Amino acid sequence: MAAWLEEHRGIFVKVARSFARGETEVGELQQEMLFQLWVSLHGFAGDAKPSTWVYRVCLNTALTWRRGTNRRERRFDGDANADLFPAEARSPAESTEQREWLEKLYAALQMLPETERALVLLMLDDLSYREMAEVTGMTENHVGVALTRARRRLAERLKGVTDELR
Repeated sequence: MAAWLEEHRGIFVKVARSFARGETEVGELQQEMLFQLWVSLHGFAGDAKPSTWVYRVCLNTALTWRRGTNRRERRFDGDANADLFPAEARSPAESTEQREWLEKLYAALQMLPETERALVLLMLDDLSYREMAEVTGMTENHVGVALTRARRRLAERLKGVTDELR
């Protein structure tokens, strides 16, 4: 299971950094996502791609986690280790400017409504509207409409940032 989780590590990092604030919360959310994946692994029937299923579990966990504080109090022990997924997963090739831009992107993402935030994350990973619909439970048409709205809001929030890049 560790190899499978490592393959989908980027999903954990993106979802956690988009829904949690600060390293402590990111770590807590990653623990909760790992726990929920472990608990629901028996229910993975292989009908969807593993990445689609991981996204669905992680996003649903993040949405639930964000809404309630009592879930944050729960801790678990086991083989799952949140250290596998550091809060600040960066490659050595990333420059300071790229890291700063990523921080601004995550800050802008956190300002979006939760559903739009989830759709933008899925879009950034090049999921099709059909795959986004599978993950979110929306219709493909609703995904398109909501994603258009989310892109507009995100563009507004990043306007000064994208001007800096030119």
